[in-house]
Amino acid sequence: MTSPSAQSPQKVTDPLGAAALFLVIEAGPSDSDTATVLDLLGDIDELVKNVGFRELEASLSCVVGIGSDFWDRLTMPTKPAGLHPFVPLTGAVHSAPATPGDILLHIKARRADLCFELGRQIMDALGDAVTVVDEVHGFRYFDSRDLLGFVDGTANPVGGEAVEAALIGDEEPEFRGGSYVVVQKYLHDMTAWNALTVEEQQEAIGRTKVENVELGDDVKPSNSHVALTTIVDENGVEQDILRDNMPFGSLGDDEYGTYFIGYAKDVSVTETMLQHMFLGEPEGNHDRILDFSTAVTGTLFFVPSLPVLAQLADAAVATTEDDQPADTAGSGDGSLGIGSGR
Repeated sequence: MTSPSAQSPQKVTDPLGAAALFLVIEAGPSDSDTATVLDLLGDIDELVKNVGFRELEASLSCVVGIGSDFWDRLTMPTKPAGLHPFVPLTGAVHSAPATPGDILLHIKARRADLCFELGRQIMDALGDAVTVVDEVHGFRYFDSRDLLGFVDGTANPVGGEAVEAALIGDEEPEFRGGSYVVVQKYLHDMTAWNALTVEEQQEAIGRTKVENVELGDDVKPSNSHVALTTIVDENGVEQDILRDNMPFGSLGDDEYGTYFIGYAKDVSVTETMLQHMFLGEPEGNHDRILDFSTAVTGTLFFVPSLPVLAQLADAAVATTEDDQPADTAGSGDGSLGIGSGR
């Protein structure tokens, strides 16, 4: 069996830095717009190196995700099995909207200026071929807490467990080393949240606020965030995803929130978590945190391994008489056959 880590994944499992820049962009409708984005995919490593060389210890990196609609614009013989438009959720009380996005750029480093500079150079290269759908500048808040005051990411897998949770293995051999990532921007009602007692806040989250200890099953409410986002399979084995959440805020707009970003080898695990949160488990038992935190975006991307990303950079635009993606076959040699004939 081949280990996913041997397939040159992007830096999905690298530790969080002190800063992050999340850019969701849409490509323009023309073939030249698509070609400009593909050129950027081919140059992204060089841009990261040029900016990151200014402070190597800052560990600058950029993870690139591809949206379903953009993938369909290319001459791709196969498509990742779990790549589809984000499925919106409408519960009895709260909803998770679907919002557009062709490309996700998850830039992270120990310094915010490096994140900004890399983002600026990327957008300069893309020019008017793209539109920014969402731009969020995240920061580390005290000891990795969110703006609600709780430590975020405690349940994250680490080391080999992070690789196992986030990176595709033999489930999809042609996309081994890739990952599925869901992003959502949540806005917090801080006034309403701060009106709660600490005990009420702890019951909403399912952990103690200061010590960051999970509440016991005998006292943890069934609608707490921890209870509803813990997913187990039919054998009782807990299913993990890798979160890289970051707080963000705008004082002038009085806007505060959490940028949720969850990587998984199986996107259905993330989708089940969201279903439990918004629809309830059982139905109607929605996540208490949603009474204070509203999802305003929702997009799903596929993060290809570095070899597939390089092939994507050489991919041709799909053009047929009815403007649908070309019906192409595999190369017959076990490769994706991306960019053949160019």
